[in-house]
Amino acid sequence: MTSSYGIVGACAAGVALLVTCGLPPTHERAPVVMDAYSQVIPGTSIQFDMLPVRGGEFLMGSPADEPGRRADEGPQRRVRVSSFWMGRCEVTWDEYDLWSESQDLRISTDESLRQRVDGVSRPTPAYTDMAFDMGREGYPAICMTQHAARTYCEWLSAATGVTYRLPTEAEWEYACRAGTTTAYSFGADAEALEQHAWFADNSDEEYGEVGQKSPNRWGLHDMHGNVAEWVLDQFLPELYAAGPVDDLLIDPLVEPTKLYPRVVRGGSWQDPPEQLRSAARRGSHPDWKEQDPQIPKSIWYHTDALFVGFRVVRPLTDDDEAP
Repeated sequence: MTSSYGIVGACAAGVALLVTCGLPPTHERAPVVMDAYSQVIPGTSIQFDMLPVRGGEFLMGSPADEPGRRADEGPQRRVRVSSFWMGRCEVTWDEYDLWSESQDLRISTDESLRQRVDGVSRPTPAYTDMAFDMGREGYPAICMTQHAARTYCEWLSAATGVTYRLPTEAEWEYACRAGTTTAYSFGADAEALEQHAWFADNSDEEYGEVGQKSPNRWGLHDMHGNVAEWVLDQFLPELYAAGPVDDLLIDPLVEPTKLYPRVVRGGSWQDPPEQLRSAARRGSHPDWKEQDPQIPKSIWYHTDALFVGFRVVRPLTDDDEAP
Protein backbone atom coordinates (compact mmCIF):
# COMPACT_ATOMS: atom_id res chain seq x y z
CA MET A 1 0.00 0.00 0.00
CA THR A 2 0.98 3.63 -0.50
CA SER A 3 0.41 6.16 2.25
CA SER A 4 0.80 9.88 2.08
CA TYR A 5 -1.07 12.86 3.48
CA GLY A 6 -2.81 12.09 6.75
CA ILE A 7 -1.35 8.72 7.72
CA VAL A 8 -3.00 7.61 10.96
CA GLY A 9 -1.74 4.62 12.87
CA ALA A 10 -1.43 3.22 16.37
CA CYS A 11 1.84 3.02 18.20
CA ALA A 12 2.76 0.09 20.40
CA ALA A 13 1.31 1.87 23.42
CA GLY A 14 -2.02 2.24 21.65
CA VAL A 15 -1.70 5.99 21.13
CA ALA A 16 -2.90 7.28 17.78
CA LEU A 17 -0.20 9.05 15.79
CA LEU A 18 -0.76 11.38 12.89
CA VAL A 19 2.03 11.39 10.34
CA THR A 20 1.39 14.13 7.82
CA CYS A 21 3.05 15.42 4.74
CA GLY A 22 2.68 19.09 5.51
CA LEU A 23 4.74 20.04 2.47
CA PRO A 24 2.91 20.38 -0.84
CA PRO A 25 3.41 17.51 -3.27
CA THR A 26 6.45 17.84 -5.50
CA HIS A 27 5.46 17.60 -9.18
CA GLU A 28 8.66 16.93 -11.05
CA ARG A 29 9.05 18.06 -14.61
CA ALA A 30 10.55 15.74 -17.19
CA PRO A 31 13.13 16.14 -18.39
CA VAL A 32 14.71 18.24 -15.64
CA VAL A 33 18.42 18.91 -15.41
CA MET A 34 19.46 19.06 -11.76
CA ASP A 35 22.95 20.46 -11.57
CA ALA A 36 25.00 21.54 -8.61
CA TYR A 37 25.15 25.30 -8.23
CA SER A 38 26.50 28.03 -5.99
CA GLN A 39 24.04 30.46 -4.42
CA VAL A 40 25.31 33.98 -3.83
CA ILE A 41 23.45 35.88 -1.12
CA PRO A 42 22.49 39.13 -2.90
CA GLY A 43 24.35 42.23 -1.86
CA THR A 44 27.22 40.21 -0.39
CA SER A 45 30.18 38.13 -1.46
CA ILE A 46 28.96 35.20 0.63
CA GLN A 47 27.92 32.06 -1.24
CA PHE A 48 27.21 28.42 -0.53
CA ASP A 49 27.04 25.28 -2.67
CA MET A 50 23.88 23.26 -3.37
CA LEU A 51 24.04 19.67 -4.63
CA PRO A 52 21.27 17.71 -6.38
CA VAL A 53 19.69 14.80 -4.56
CA ARG A 54 17.67 12.63 -6.93
CA GLY A 55 14.46 11.32 -5.42
CA GLY A 56 13.90 7.65 -4.77
CA GLU A 57 12.90 5.00 -2.26
CA PHE A 58 14.81 3.74 0.76
CA LEU A 59 14.40 1.97 4.08
CA MET A 60 14.24 4.61 6.80
CA GLY A 61 15.46 3.60 10.25
CA SER A 62 17.87 0.89 11.32
CA PRO A 63 17.67 -2.92 11.26
CA ALA A 64 17.19 -4.65 14.60
CA ASP A 65 20.74 -6.05 14.60
CA GLU A 66 22.58 -2.75 13.97
CA PRO A 67 25.06 -2.03 16.80
CA GLY A 68 24.05 1.03 18.80
CA ARG A 69 20.46 0.93 17.54
CA ARG A 70 17.74 2.50 19.67
CA ALA A 71 14.08 1.54 19.78
CA ASP A 72 12.99 4.84 18.21
CA GLU A 73 14.75 3.86 14.96
CA GLY A 74 12.41 1.06 14.06
CA PRO A 75 10.77 -0.83 12.64
CA GLN A 76 12.24 0.23 9.32
CA ARG A 77 9.80 1.87 6.92
CA ARG A 78 9.74 2.11 3.15
CA VAL A 79 9.86 5.77 2.18
CA ARG A 80 9.81 7.61 -1.13
CA VAL A 81 11.21 11.12 -1.29
CA SER A 82 11.00 13.63 -4.13
CA SER A 83 14.08 15.23 -5.65
CA PHE A 84 15.67 18.26 -4.01
CA TRP A 85 18.91 20.14 -3.64
CA MET A 86 20.79 20.11 -0.35
CA GLY A 87 23.56 22.31 1.01
CA ARG A 88 26.96 20.71 0.48
CA CYS A 89 27.87 21.86 3.98
CA GLU A 90 26.18 23.07 7.12
CA VAL A 91 25.16 26.74 7.31
CA THR A 92 28.14 28.75 8.52
CA TRP A 93 28.37 31.80 10.74
CA ASP A 94 29.33 33.78 7.61
CA GLU A 95 25.85 33.09 6.22
CA TYR A 96 23.88 33.07 9.46
CA ASP A 97 25.24 36.40 10.74
CA LEU A 98 23.97 38.12 7.58
CA TRP A 99 20.44 37.17 8.58
CA SER A 100 20.78 38.20 12.20
CA GLU A 101 22.28 41.57 11.32
CA SER A 102 19.73 42.23 8.58
CA GLN A 103 16.85 41.99 11.02
CA ASP A 104 17.73 45.27 12.73
CA LEU A 105 15.66 47.69 10.64
CA ARG A 106 17.40 50.63 12.29
CA ILE A 107 20.37 50.01 9.99
CA SER A 108 18.30 49.46 6.83
CA THR A 109 19.49 51.10 3.63
CA ASP A 110 15.92 52.39 3.24
CA GLU A 111 16.03 55.77 5.04
CA SER A 112 12.25 56.11 5.24
CA LEU A 113 12.06 52.69 6.86
CA ARG A 114 14.77 53.62 9.37
CA GLN A 115 12.85 56.72 10.36
CA ARG A 116 9.69 54.71 11.06
CA VAL A 117 11.40 52.20 13.32
CA ASP A 118 10.99 53.08 16.99
CA GLY A 119 12.42 49.94 18.57
CA VAL A 120 14.62 46.94 18.08
CA SER A 121 13.30 44.76 15.23
CA ARG A 122 15.63 41.80 15.35
CA PRO A 123 16.18 38.61 17.35
CA THR A 124 17.15 39.33 20.93
CA PRO A 125 20.93 39.79 21.01
CA ALA A 126 22.79 36.83 22.47
CA TYR A 127 24.16 37.47 25.93
CA THR A 128 27.50 35.99 24.92
CA ASP A 129 29.43 34.87 21.83
CA MET A 130 27.38 31.92 20.62
CA ALA A 131 30.45 30.50 18.86
CA PHE A 132 32.03 30.10 22.31
CA ASP A 133 35.50 30.88 20.92
CA MET A 134 35.44 27.82 18.67
CA GLY A 135 35.76 29.84 15.45
CA ARG A 136 33.39 31.73 13.13
CA GLU A 137 34.65 32.20 9.58
CA GLY A 138 34.03 28.91 7.79
CA TYR A 139 32.65 27.21 10.89
CA PRO A 140 29.08 25.99 11.41
CA ALA A 141 26.56 28.29 13.09
CA ILE A 142 25.27 26.77 16.33
CA CYS A 143 22.93 27.28 19.28
CA MET A 144 19.91 28.42 17.27
CA THR A 145 16.41 27.12 17.95
CA GLN A 146 14.48 25.34 15.22
CA HIS A 147 12.37 28.51 15.02
CA ALA A 148 15.48 30.59 14.33
CA ALA A 149 16.69 28.13 11.67
CA ARG A 150 13.30 28.21 9.96
CA THR A 151 13.20 32.00 10.10
CA TYR A 152 16.66 32.12 8.54
CA CYS A 153 15.36 29.95 5.69
CA GLU A 154 12.44 32.33 5.17
CA TRP A 155 14.82 35.29 5.03
CA LEU A 156 17.14 33.44 2.61
CA SER A 157 14.22 32.57 0.36
CA ALA A 158 13.07 36.19 0.26
CA ALA A 159 16.60 37.46 -0.35
CA THR A 160 17.37 35.06 -3.22
CA GLY A 161 13.93 34.46 -4.75
CA VAL A 162 14.55 30.72 -4.38
CA THR A 163 12.71 28.46 -1.93
CA TYR A 164 14.98 27.28 0.87
CA ARG A 165 13.88 25.39 3.99
CA LEU A 166 14.99 22.80 6.49
CA PRO A 167 14.91 19.18 5.27
CA THR A 168 12.31 16.77 6.52
CA GLU A 169 13.62 13.95 8.66
CA ALA A 170 13.09 11.54 5.76
CA GLU A 171 14.91 13.80 3.28
CA TRP A 172 17.80 14.16 5.71
CA GLU A 173 18.28 10.42 6.22
CA TYR A 174 17.87 9.69 2.51
CA ALA A 175 20.58 12.24 1.68
CA CYS A 176 22.85 11.03 4.48
CA ARG A 177 22.65 7.41 3.39
CA ALA A 178 23.40 8.31 -0.24
CA GLY A 179 22.10 4.94 -1.41
CA THR A 180 23.65 2.86 1.37
CA THR A 181 21.97 0.55 3.88
CA THR A 182 24.83 0.36 6.37
CA ALA A 183 25.16 2.12 9.73
CA TYR A 184 27.14 4.93 8.13
CA SER A 185 27.21 6.30 4.60
CA PHE A 186 30.69 4.83 4.15
CA GLY A 187 29.94 1.38 5.60
CA ALA A 188 29.45 -0.36 8.92
CA ASP A 189 32.92 0.11 10.43
CA ALA A 190 32.97 2.97 12.96
CA GLU A 191 36.78 2.96 12.79
CA ALA A 192 36.48 4.85 9.47
CA LEU A 193 34.72 7.79 11.14
CA GLU A 194 38.03 9.62 11.57
CA GLN A 195 38.08 10.25 7.82
CA HIS A 196 34.45 11.34 7.57
CA ALA A 197 33.45 13.13 10.75
CA TRP A 198 34.34 15.38 13.66
CA PHE A 199 33.14 13.54 16.76
CA ALA A 200 34.08 12.92 20.39
CA ASP A 201 37.23 10.94 19.56
CA ASN A 202 38.90 13.51 17.28
CA SER A 203 37.23 16.91 17.79
CA ASP A 204 39.41 18.19 20.64
CA GLU A 205 36.14 19.30 22.26
CA GLU A 206 35.08 21.79 19.59
CA TYR A 207 33.49 21.79 16.15
CA GLY A 208 35.52 21.82 12.95
CA GLU A 209 35.53 24.00 9.86
CA VAL A 210 32.87 22.75 7.45
CA GLY A 211 33.81 20.60 4.48
CA GLN A 212 37.16 19.36 5.81
CA LYS A 213 36.20 15.71 6.16
CA SER A 214 35.45 13.32 3.29
CA PRO A 215 31.93 13.67 1.84
CA ASN A 216 29.46 10.89 1.27
CA ARG A 217 28.89 9.38 -2.19
CA TRP A 218 26.63 12.29 -3.16
CA GLY A 219 29.19 14.93 -2.21
CA LEU A 220 27.62 16.04 1.08
CA HIS A 221 30.06 16.89 3.88
CA ASP A 222 29.60 16.54 7.64
CA MET A 223 26.37 14.56 7.49
CA HIS A 224 27.97 12.52 10.27
CA GLY A 225 29.20 14.64 13.17
CA ASN A 226 30.50 18.20 13.40
CA VAL A 227 27.10 19.63 14.39
CA ALA A 228 23.79 17.85 14.70
CA GLU A 229 21.26 19.32 12.27
CA TRP A 230 17.72 20.57 12.67
CA VAL A 231 15.02 19.03 10.50
CA LEU A 232 11.36 20.07 10.21
CA ASP A 233 9.77 17.26 12.20
CA GLN A 234 8.37 16.80 15.66
CA PHE A 235 10.22 14.01 17.48
CA LEU A 236 7.96 11.01 18.15
CA PRO A 237 9.72 7.97 19.67
CA GLU A 238 7.07 5.56 18.33
CA LEU A 239 6.87 7.15 14.88
CA TYR A 240 8.02 4.18 12.81
CA ALA A 241 5.52 1.85 14.46
CA ALA A 242 2.59 4.03 13.36
CA GLY A 243 0.40 2.46 10.68
CA PRO A 244 0.92 -0.74 8.68
CA VAL A 245 4.67 -1.22 8.42
CA ASP A 246 4.42 -2.43 4.81
CA ASP A 247 2.93 0.87 3.60
CA LEU A 248 5.05 3.06 1.36
CA LEU A 249 5.32 6.54 2.90
CA ILE A 250 5.61 9.39 0.42
CA ASP A 251 7.44 12.55 1.51
CA PRO A 252 6.43 12.10 5.17
CA LEU A 253 6.59 14.95 7.65
CA VAL A 254 5.47 15.06 11.27
CA GLU A 255 4.26 18.64 11.62
CA PRO A 256 5.36 20.12 14.97
CA THR A 257 2.49 20.81 17.34
CA LYS A 258 4.49 21.50 20.49
CA LEU A 259 7.84 23.07 21.29
CA TYR A 260 9.60 19.97 22.59
CA PRO A 261 10.92 17.64 21.43
CA ARG A 262 11.83 18.36 17.81
CA VAL A 263 14.28 16.36 15.73
CA VAL A 264 17.98 16.88 15.14
CA ARG A 265 20.01 14.43 13.08
CA GLY A 266 23.59 13.41 12.39
CA GLY A 267 25.29 13.59 15.77
CA SER A 268 27.94 16.14 16.65
CA TRP A 269 31.51 16.85 17.67
CA GLN A 270 30.52 15.93 21.24
CA ASP A 271 29.06 12.51 20.44
CA PRO A 272 30.32 8.91 20.35
CA PRO A 273 30.20 6.92 17.09
CA GLU A 274 26.80 5.27 17.66
CA GLN A 275 25.08 8.68 17.75
CA LEU A 276 26.51 9.53 14.31
CA ARG A 277 24.82 6.63 12.51
CA SER A 278 22.59 7.46 9.53
CA ALA A 279 19.45 6.34 11.40
CA ALA A 280 20.24 7.89 14.79
CA ARG A 281 17.62 10.37 16.05
CA ARG A 282 17.57 12.90 18.86
CA GLY A 283 14.85 15.13 20.28
CA SER A 284 15.35 18.67 21.58
CA HIS A 285 14.90 19.37 25.29
CA PRO A 286 14.28 22.37 27.59
CA ASP A 287 17.70 21.71 29.14
CA TRP A 288 19.16 23.17 25.96
CA LYS A 289 18.22 26.59 27.42
CA GLU A 290 19.26 25.87 31.01
CA GLN A 291 21.83 28.67 31.27
CA ASP A 292 19.85 31.23 29.29
CA PRO A 293 19.66 34.23 31.69
CA GLN A 294 16.79 35.94 29.87
CA ILE A 295 13.24 36.06 31.24
CA PRO A 296 11.37 34.79 29.36
CA LYS A 297 13.98 32.57 27.76
CA SER A 298 14.94 33.36 24.18
CA ILE A 299 12.96 31.91 21.30
CA TRP A 300 16.07 32.31 19.13
CA TYR A 301 18.89 30.64 21.05
CA HIS A 302 19.57 27.31 22.74
CA THR A 303 22.35 28.53 25.00
CA ASP A 304 23.43 25.02 26.00
CA ALA A 305 23.14 23.39 22.56
CA LEU A 306 26.65 24.03 21.30
CA PHE A 307 26.28 20.86 19.23
CA VAL A 308 23.26 21.93 17.11
CA GLY A 309 23.28 23.61 13.70
CA PHE A 310 21.50 23.04 10.38
CA ARG A 311 21.74 22.91 6.60
CA VAL A 312 19.25 23.97 3.95
CA VAL A 313 17.43 22.19 1.14
CA ARG A 314 15.70 23.49 -1.96
CA PRO A 315 12.70 21.50 -3.19
CA LEU A 316 12.16 20.75 -6.86
CA THR A 317 8.70 22.13 -7.63
CA ASP A 318 6.81 23.39 -10.65
CA ASP A 319 7.05 27.01 -9.57
CA ASP A 320 10.72 26.86 -8.60
CA GLU A 321 12.89 27.22 -11.69
CA ALA A 322 16.00 25.10 -11.87
CA PRO A 323 19.25 27.12 -11.89
